[in-house]
Amino acid sequence: MRFKITHHSGHKPPEDSLELLAARLGARREDVSFAKVGNEIWATLQADAPVSRTQDERADIGRRAVLEVVTEVCDAAPELNSEWFAVSPER
Repeated sequence: MRFKITHHSGHKPPEDSLELLAARLGARREDVSFAKVGNEIWATLQADAPVSRTQDERADIGRRAVLEVVTEVCDAAPELNSEWFAVSPER
């Protein structure tokens, strides 16, 4: 399942914040791989929620997993703030 990480519309992050985040995330963390594509970061979750869940439930579980990784990275990097970023399913 793929997600996109973008700037959160409710915040004014520094211009280079997505580049900084992409560098800190690297290509892979836990079960998520990352790629900087244009003005967003694509996050691909390798593990998927059980098929017994609806598509919306699986998307929400995946979004939370990606957001957790972003939050952990931002918490360890003083130049980043997790509130600057939004995670949404790529449809």
